[in-house]
Amino acid sequence: MTKLRLSALPDDKPVKITVKLPAAIHRDLVTYAEILARTSGEATPADPAKLVAPMLQRFMATDKGFNKAKRTTQH
Repeated sequence: MTKLRLSALPDDKPVKITVKLPAAIHRDLVTYAEILARTSGEATPADPAKLVAPMLQRFMATDKGFNKAKRTTQH
């Protein structure tokens, strides 16, 4: 058997989920998108739904407790 330098590629196919948000959080996402567009020079704000994944990713990446627990549970 040939030994390759790469191992199995991770499954990075996006997964669609549906989430119900309180109206106040949705309003904040809309406001965040508007501020982001203004500060980055974009003509129109991004769809607020597109902000959720990067926000969750950033939150989990900076959560020390989560990352510590994740390291101990992964093989």
